[in-house]
Amino acid sequence: MVEGDSASSTELYALLSSLSGIPIKQNFAVTGSVNRKGEVQAIGGVNEKIEGYYEVCKAKGLKEDQSVMMPESNVQNLMLKEEVVEAVKAGKFHIHSVKTIDEGIALLTGVEAGQRGTDGNYEKGTINYLVDKRLREMAEQMTAYSESASERKNEE
Repeated sequence: MVEGDSASSTELYALLSSLSGIPIKQNFAVTGSVNRKGEVQAIGGVNEKIEGYYEVCKAKGLKEDQSVMMPESNVQNLMLKEEVVEAVKAGKFHIHSVKTIDEGIALLTGVEAGQRGTDGNYEKGTINYLVDKRLREMAEQMTAYSESASERKNEE
């Protein structure tokens, strides 16, 4: 279950993944709220969240690709247990910080988010290009459905 402000970035990443058709790597725990500008904002309990995920990973068998993604604005608040710090130093556990949703989705998928060009379009093959393309397809389907429903109603 995903809930709370600290999960709002996670919900957005899931939506972007679904719309783009690009899967999210499953070795990440993600926390962070997001504002309407796409900036990942600080959350409470960052140490506890990271340490909790580390403990779960350790209990299931720590692998070298297990990672946490957190708001960059929380980095100054990190005061992790020595065991977690040592695991990070040894490359057995990873902590990534991001400022924006674009940075986060690129990290989670391995595909750049993409910037909007002066022509209003996104770079081909990027997450934002694929999301924009899918949303346009959905809009066209809705328009076609609405028009056919209207025609059926007029025939009655």
